[in-house]
Amino acid sequence: MTTMLDLEPPASEVKRLLAGITDEQLSAPTPCESTPVAGLLDHFIGLTGAFRDAAKKATGPDSPPASASAAELDPEWRTVLPQRLDELAAAWKDPAAWDGMTWAGGVKLPAEVMGGVAVDELVLHGWDLARATGQSFSADPASTQACFEFTSAMSKPGEEAAREGLFGPVVEVADDAPMLDRALGFSGRDPAWPGGR
Repeated sequence: MTTMLDLEPPASEVKRLLAGITDEQLSAPTPCESTPVAGLLDHFIGLTGAFRDAAKKATGPDSPPASASAAELDPEWRTVLPQRLDELAAAWKDPAAWDGMTWAGGVKLPAEVMGGVAVDELVLHGWDLARATGQSFSADPASTQACFEFTSAMSKPGEEAAREGLFGPVVEVADDAPMLDRALGFSGRDPAWPGGR
């Protein structure tokens, strides 16, 4: 049986964060190496469109990966991105979105896996955005669990090629740390960023 995830909670958390970003923060560094806040916002615009279309099976093998260019950030991002996040969450509420195969960023996956990747993107990059702009971040339990399962699976032996360009080297996090912190570590992020341990 297909497991449907609700993308509305993580999408709503990202929308909340957007409202707290000042223009002065657009050039601030993020946990994503060499990507400032503006670049991360550009990435969000691309990924929300790509995963929205993937839910609708409206993409193909030539769909471009989401960019992360500060120079290319849509000047209307404060309007465009919240709308994209709403569209993304709504698209994955359709049970048909979770059936069959679909494409995003030139990658073909079972739709159920693709929906999980979309949740992972919202949670991890939502955390990135929160840390970069000095805001709090929370992820609902189901999204946290999905993110943990995805990042831990991608950290197993033999997955090195799949991790390339997606995640950095695993950061050791205590086994009794919160699940979100462990998911962050598996994704190559230090939960203590920017202060370190």
